[in-house]
Amino acid sequence: MKTSIGISEANRKTVASQLNILLADEFVLYTKTLNAHWNIEGPDFHSVHVYFESLYNESQEYIDSVAERVRQLGHYASATLAAILKLTHLTEKYEGKNDSRGYISQLLADHETIIEFMRGTINEFADAHKDAGTSDFVTGLMEKHEKTAWMLRSHLK
Repeated sequence: MKTSIGISEANRKTVASQLNILLADEFVLYTKTLNAHWNIEGPDFHSVHVYFESLYNESQEYIDSVAERVRQLGHYASATLAAILKLTHLTEKYEGKNDSRGYISQLLADHETIIEFMRGTINEFADAHKDAGTSDFVTGLMEKHEKTAWMLRSHLK
């Protein structure tokens, strides 16, 4: 059935493509957060282990919401590991120590990369593609990433 929501097919396709990049970034970040949760070591193990668990639970919600937004636009979410690795801005590699400082530094950098990407899409979605809904959605998600980045950054001081 045709998607008729007041946004042209070309605009919905472009926005969905950008959202699939965001989805890939969110999925890689989720995986890296799981890695940190599973492999953290050090004197602050318990508190950081618990914190990383809260982060990956949040990430799982973000992934689902981005994928559902793609579907709302009448397109399909990229859902294979091959597609995710092809689309993401992030690297799945982690080469630091298994301590909180190393993992938190990496996760902070990834959150900041995602924030910068989202910030670059907000006005484009609203203005060029006439999709205020996705622009608003991305703004809200960006604010959540900004809060997490602030918390991660504060741990490193």
